[in-house]
Parts: sequence; C-alpha cells; structure tokens
Amino acid sequence: MPKILSVATQNPTYEYEQEETLALAKELFQDAFEDLDRLLKVFHNGQIERRYLSVPLEWFSGSEKGMKDKNDRYVKLATDLGVACIEDCLQSTEYLKEKIQYDEIDAIFFISSSGLSTPSIEARIMNRLSFQPQTKRIPMWGLGCAGGASGLARAYDYCLAYPNAKVLVLCVELCSLTFLHNDFSKSNLIGSSLFADGVGCVLLVGDKVQTEALQNKDKLPHILGTQSNLMPNSEDVMGWNVVDEGMQVVFSKDIPSIVSTWLKPVVDEFLLKYKLSPSAIKHFIAHPGGKKVLEAYKKALYFDDEMIYDSLEVLKHFGNMSAATVLFVLDRFMKKDIQQTEKGLITALGPGFSSELLLVEWKGREQAI
Repeated sequence: MPKILSVATQNPTYEYEQEETLALAKELFQDAFEDLDRLLKVFHNGQIERRYLSVPLEWFSGSEKGMKDKNDRYVKLATDLGVACIEDCLQSTEYLKEKIQYDEIDAIFFISSSGLSTPSIEARIMNRLSFQPQTKRIPMWGLGCAGGASGLARAYDYCLAYPNAKVLVLCVELCSLTFLHNDFSKSNLIGSSLFADGVGCVLLVGDKVQTEALQNKDKLPHILGTQSNLMPNSEDVMGWNVVDEGMQVVFSKDIPSIVSTWLKPVVDEFLLKYKLSPSAIKHFIAHPGGKKVLEAYKKALYFDDEMIYDSLEVLKHFGNMSAATVLFVLDRFMKKDIQQTEKGLITALGPGFSSELLLVEWKGREQAI
C-alpha cells in the first residue's frame, strides 16, 4: 500500500489578525448592506483568529485590480512558495533521516484553483530545482477545496501503478488574489471572512520503495483506498464565475446542510467496502471548510468534539486555504504518535458538488515489511 513519508507547509509573508480583516471589510462593504453590522458577525462566528495573505491589506482598499495584475502575482508567488515548500518536504529532518534528491522524484501532481498558468507552475518549479527533465507532470485545476485530498488520491493511484515511484503532491492556493473589489455580494463578504493563502506538499511512495533507512517516524499512514463522489446537478453550490475582472466566488449558504444530509451515506458506502463503520475511524483528517461545515461533519458521522479538533485548530490559525488546507491538517497528524493499525479518514469537499475520501492506516516498520 502506498504510504505518506513527508509533509511540509508554507505561508506567504503577510499575517493578519481577524480583527484587522474585519475592519477592512467594514470599510469596503459599508455602502453595500443596510444590515452590515449583523453580516460582519461572520468574521467572529467562524472562529478564525488569524490568516496569511499574499498581499498587504492596503492592496484590497485600492481600486479594482485587473486580471493580469492578479495573475502575474499568482504565477510569481506560486512558483516561489512552491519551491520553498518542496525543499522543506524533501529535506525535512522531522520526517526523513536523509533528504530525498529532486532527481529521485518520478511525478509531480500540482493542484490549484486560484490562478492560471501555462506552462503550469510545476514546470516553472522544475526550472528552479534539479528535477529530471523526464519527471511526469500532472497539473490539476478546478477542484477547489477538494483538491488536496483529490491530489493525494490520484497520487495513490499512480503509486499503485508504479510501486517503485516517489511522488510529490503540491497544493498552492492564493485565494486573496481572487478578491473582487467591486463585488458587493454576500458570497464575496463571506469569502473575505474565511479564505486565506497557503501551500502544502506531500511525499508519497509506492510499495517497493525501501523506506526503512529514510523514515524518521516509526509509524506511517498507509493509504488503503479512495473514493470520489459527485452530487449530480450541483454546480451552483461552490466554485467560480469568470467575470471581466477575474474569478467571482460562488459559495452557497446551504453547504453545511448538504454535508449533514448527503455525506453520511457516501462515507458509509465507502467504509462498507472495508467492512468498517464510522466508529472504526479514530482520526479524522478533514478539510475545514468552515466552522459550520466541521459541525456538520460531526453531526453527520456521530463524531465527538475531539475528532474535529485538529481541523478546527488549522482553521483558527490559518483560515480556509482551499485545497492546501487538508495538508496542514495532515501535517498535524503526521507529528502525532498514532498507534499501529489505527485508521483515519482524509476527506475534503469541493465544487461539483463533490467529495474525496481516503482511508488510511498507521503501520510500523515491521508491519510494512
């Protein structure tokens, strides 16, 4: 079974307390809503305390920026942050006994939905780091918040097909650069309270990769299987509308209720393949779409508060970084001393409306041989 060997995360330079972004939103939306003070409570109700952004707050209070300006920033920052995150992942002294060389990597899965680049960002990164020219590139766009889990799932598929492979999954999301200054919708207001910027990178390896001399952890999560689900005719739940100024966020208020009703049968069906029930899941590695979404997860799957603790902590300190967020949660679990044979569920929801599920089991060195 393919296993997760190393994880790294990165954030851009600008760190802001939620109170600072609240003050800016009050300024930007002051003429848009008669009940603005009531709507601004979302900044506190979401339990986000701070976030990292790619641009200073002054950038948001100016005039509307053109799509070219936003995307040029995206390409440069995504490349710079991607390089730094890959370096940290392959040179991690916490997860690895010795660093992995760039030319050992067989494939790079690049995931993003917050900017555009052709050639894609991983090609630009390969011109900065000494990857083999033959490294396979698999860019994945448009998966939104589900992208991190989807990238892991597709990398798992790759490692099943190529059991000697070492594969990187790189998620770069710079959501702040998609902000539309002249969009005074509730979706844009809610998005401004929630979304942030971040980068995550994961190293997966196939079954035939000898990791005993590489891994610093006694136990690693092995991926047992995955499942993708698409809710028919639900395109309007989450995503982007492309307008002249850029990408306009689509964010339905019904997402928590959809999670409460739709997700449990999906999870039950997936776990049944392995003769498991949700009670067998000891570790819930969930993308924190927001506080209400996490509460909906808990209600749907009959989990207690402890099961969503790590996702909530990531939400508090980093906000919703779209696809990259679940990798921040995964990093927290990788740092724990989890017992052998304990199982976890990696999950994220995204546009479509869709879900991605991965079942993982922690195995020690002896078990893995």
